[in-house]
Amino acid sequence: MPIKLDNIDRRILRALQRNGRLQNNELAREVGLSPSPCLRRVRLLEEAGVIERYVAVLNPAMVGIGMTMFTRVWLTAQDADTIEHFIDAMKQLPQVVECYIMLGESDAMLRVVVANLDDYRRFQTTHLTRANGIQNIKTDLPSQIVKQSHALPL
Repeated sequence: MPIKLDNIDRRILRALQRNGRLQNNELAREVGLSPSPCLRRVRLLEEAGVIERYVAVLNPAMVGIGMTMFTRVWLTAQDADTIEHFIDAMKQLPQVVECYIMLGESDAMLRVVVANLDDYRRFQTTHLTRANGIQNIKTDLPSQIVKQSHALPL
């Protein structure tokens, strides 16, 4: 359930989404608070679960993971056991950076990151199989990243 955020909370969250490494003094100055109340608000946002965690956003090409694939998945069945087995399998695969159970044509959507097409082909033939509850897949390869953001619009 969403919590009520005021304008200062939203300014804090926007600033931290741009730069999660902001020191409290810098953050306080940016949002127009003194350091103590700013830190108190950040702690409350963390405790409430609004801020789940802090991460470093990496440049995929610089770490040898230059290819993103979007894979639509159709499962062998839509029963709870098949879906849970699929979910458990996908959670174990570091190449699957996002996994969504879908309403619509396909049963799931994956965002898979790999070094190149050969790596994807190996990944696909090893992991996107009936053993993981998968009946069929269709994979799309984006030709250009137009926009990619991790920030939510506040």
